[in-house]
Amino acid sequence: MGFINDGKAAEACKRARQARDNGDTVLVYKFIEANTNSRATAPMTGMADQIQAVERGGWMPANMAAAEGKALTGERVALVCLFRRV
Repeated sequence: MGFINDGKAAEACKRARQARDNGDTVLVYKFIEANTNSRATAPMTGMADQIQAVERGGWMPANMAAAEGKALTGERVALVCLFRRV
C-alpha cells in the first residue's frame, strides 16, 4: 500500500472501532478509489485494504453498491458498503 491508502485504511479502522464502541449495530461506509482505466479488470487493492481494515474493527460486510464517475482528477470508483457488527 502507499501512504494514501495506508491513511485511508487507518481512518476506516478508526471509524469502525468508534462505531462499535458507540454500540452501533450497522455501519455504512463509502470507499473511493482512483481508477486509471475503468474498463480494465484488475484488483482494487486500495479498496480491499480499506474493507479489511473495517473488518478488523469488528464488522462484517452485508451489502454493497458500486458507482463510477469522472471528476477533474480522473475516473473514480466508489463503493458504499453496509456492515453489520460481528
